Amino acid sequence: MDFKDTKAIYLQIADYVCEQILLARWKEDERILSVRELGVNLEVNPNTVFRAYDFLQNKGIILNKRGIGYFTETNAIERVKTYKKQQFIDTELPALLKTMHLLQIDFNELELLSKHINK
Repeated sequence: MDFKDTKAIYLQIADYVCEQILLARWKEDERILSVRELGVNLEVNPNTVFRAYDFLQNKGIILNKRGIGYFTETNAIERVKTYKKQQFIDTELPALLKTMHLLQIDFNELELLSKHINK
């Protein structure tokens, strides 16, 4: 995984886990990689993975079953979508809207660009 300097590594790992859930690679109510396994896979310190898992557990996306491991929550997909939407609205959307304003891109033009990109 290529980590960026602009965001804490544990948050980037949390984003990776969310992506795995949204892509249905990690199904709801199923066991996910242990802290150690994910640390090895991503080549990061297990403490950093633990911090990401703790963050996601506080968001209700994953849970720790003591002695068994970490699992995705029953409604993990909806919780990930809610979390990611709010994150987008809080952090990415303001910059996008500012750039659109500066470049005088209106929503109709954006819709046309979106259709072109999604072909």
